[in-house]
Amino acid sequence: MLSVSDLKKGLKFLKDGEPHVVLEFQFVKPGKGQGLYKCKLRNMITGSQFEITYRSGESFPEADVTERKMQFLYPEDDRFCFMDTETYEQTYVEAANLGDDALFLSDNMVVDVLLWGERPIGVTLPNFVELQITECEPGVKGDTATGATKPAVLSTGATVNVPLFVEEGEWIKIDTRTGSYVERVKK
Repeated sequence: MLSVSDLKKGLKFLKDGEPHVVLEFQFVKPGKGQGLYKCKLRNMITGSQFEITYRSGESFPEADVTERKMQFLYPEDDRFCFMDTETYEQTYVEAANLGDDALFLSDNMVVDVLLWGERPIGVTLPNFVELQITECEPGVKGDTATGATKPAVLSTGATVNVPLFVEEGEWIKIDTRTGSYVERVKK
């Protein structure tokens, strides 16, 4: 059993018989009385998000969620196909369970697929991925204000803001946790 003092971003636990993940949490100590933990949770099955408040001393069961290394193969309708790197079995993950992570999946990328029992409910991407820019406006000479950026479309279809000096066809490193540009890379 987990107690509210174990709460942290990314913690997975059971609520109403389904796995939930903590997206944000904040400890609040009112002038008198027990401390409160305000949490923003996401249901890992349905993807719905909501806020809830726990009091000090409450507890809840830990979710039996495991991770397995799998290779992304291809998208199919509203789901994505992954192959277990050890057994070569294929598994499908619903697009709704991937959310924005689907924007950074590239062919043959190895990710951790989250399983609740044997049911795939999401993926954990690497912290950084390298993707190619397929569409990007050229930077305008003289338009060099500090921190100026422009939108760029990546090979996976995601759009990120990049510095003005980055050009179409270049490869860049993206932080998948924030969806932001990190640096150019040589390919």
